[in-house]
Amino acid sequence: MALIDISPPLRVGIGVFPGDALFRAQPTFTIGPGCPVNVAEIAMSTHCGAHADAPLHYDPDGASIDALDLADFIGPARVIDARGSGALCQFDEIASAFDGAPPRVLLRLMDRIDPMVWPTGFRALAPEAVEHLAARGVRLIGVDVPSVDPETSKDLPSHMVCRAHDLRIIENLVLSDVTPGDYELIALPLKLAGLDAAPLRAVLRR
Repeated sequence: MALIDISPPLRVGIGVFPGDALFRAQPTFTIGPGCPVNVAEIAMSTHCGAHADAPLHYDPDGASIDALDLADFIGPARVIDARGSGALCQFDEIASAFDGAPPRVLLRLMDRIDPMVWPTGFRALAPEAVEHLAARGVRLIGVDVPSVDPETSKDLPSHMVCRAHDLRIIENLVLSDVTPGDYELIALPLKLAGLDAAPLRAVLRR
């Protein structure tokens, strides 16, 4: 069965939050006389590319990424077109798409995004919308933007609602070419001990 890759490529120059660590890569070994292999070294932020936030990211006493239940990151998911003109996506804009929705919801908030450019002014989620999702049994929220909150937010209200309901968060997905509907999501974060987030390779299949 065909897989739909919804992860941006990690490469030098990929857009990151201003001031965050850039993605870096360089060769450690190169195939040549006396060396039979290529080996590379990478360095990056835990929030580079498609990634899962751990509660530790926004809660000093929250669980780290390696402590989360992987079952939340695998299973039925619904992709919803949540594009709109407002800075925040409100629940009434997407409510009609929730009949019989599974516990994982992936929201397309923007038109096509260039992963090499930080999307200043991206559309985010209203905290009231997150409350409605939690009340309807949603366990995981995925978005195609760098954060469920606006980039200028200092109090992170939508993250705080996720904290209150222990919801999982996936950010920076690529949903522009995905037809809205129901899929199986497979999006396992790397097992980074004690850290606040982890990159993941996210795919969908019918």
